[in-house]
Amino acid sequence: MSNSFNYDDMRPYYDNEVNEVLQSVIADPLFMKLVNNIWPEMTLKEVKRKAELINSVKEFQMEFMHPAARVIINRSSELLTGSGFENLDKNQAYLFIANHRDIMLDSGILNMLLVENGFDSSEITIGDNLMTNQFISDFVRINKILTVSREGTGRELYDISRKLSAYIRYTITEKNVSVWIAQRNGRTKDGNDLTQTGLLKMLNISGTGTFAEKFSQLKIVPVSISYEYEPCDLLKVQESFLSDLNAQYVKAPGEDLNSIITGIMQPKGRIHLAIGKPIVNELQNFENISNENDKIKALTALVDKQIYADYKLWSVNYVAADMVTNSTTHSHQYTIQDKENFIKYINSQVNKINGDKETLFNLFVAMYANPVKNKVLEVSKVE
Repeated sequence: MSNSFNYDDMRPYYDNEVNEVLQSVIADPLFMKLVNNIWPEMTLKEVKRKAELINSVKEFQMEFMHPAARVIINRSSELLTGSGFENLDKNQAYLFIANHRDIMLDSGILNMLLVENGFDSSEITIGDNLMTNQFISDFVRINKILTVSREGTGRELYDISRKLSAYIRYTITEKNVSVWIAQRNGRTKDGNDLTQTGLLKMLNISGTGTFAEKFSQLKIVPVSISYEYEPCDLLKVQESFLSDLNAQYVKAPGEDLNSIITGIMQPKGRIHLAIGKPIVNELQNFENISNENDKIKALTALVDKQIYADYKLWSVNYVAADMVTNSTTHSHQYTIQDKENFIKYINSQVNKINGDKETLFNLFVAMYANPVKNKVLEVSKVE
């Protein structure tokens, strides 16, 4: 299976490639800017000395990326918690399908917590639209990141899907390395975490056997990341507002990079990452469904169910939910001060954007309210 494709244009770097690539990375002035921001006391000489000793992806992650991620999280959040790691086996590889709120932090936080809980880090899937220059491409590929093309004709995109599907299956079943992938293309802009059926259709292309057998091999684990204050909330609301005006939103040059930087630096309050339970045994129930598309829909609903159930709601979410319905349904979950602070925060963000203030205000509120609606609906289904 793995020999039918050449993965060199998308795969992360191998261990034997890391040292040479790293020398090129640290020679770029941008790398030292990153170092100076995270470790201002470290000199270029010290960076080079540390880099010379690195000969594997794991060594690079442990010497540079893991401590850097910790510095970033400690600076931009009040508290990071995690749960559900008891659902994983350290000797197994999984496909983490996660809700997507921040371009780099979602997967970065997962890997940081995996390592801190005694697991190996996962490979990360991102679009090649973020690879704007050689430095960024090299930097991400020595950090277990695989890139996937988002552009092409219908036939080209299908071939890309076949290749990505095969690579993910190969990585999990043969390399025994986990993979993180977002539940959808692009971050959710409105707080609604919905898994795209196209993602699961892509995964279903590769492998042999029944539907249940193919997905059992992947060991899908839904992952929920919950930020108290949404990364890039201002940029997301601005994009949603302009999309409503123009029907189709076209990103400006450098917009993705700006979102990455904003997401990393912006204060996020508290953060919680929840690991769900591997979806394996439930797959046997799908064999009674005759239509393949209906099986995909059922599996999609199962992923969403766990993501909603594991999403941690904060007081700002409950405040927003009551503001949307003009009620006090969730008032036991927040204080009057919480509500006043949230409204003050939204107004301060809205004032930074050009456009109808009432519309922008409502978009902000909806973004924070929708996770409550989704979780409440999911609980009511169970009951």
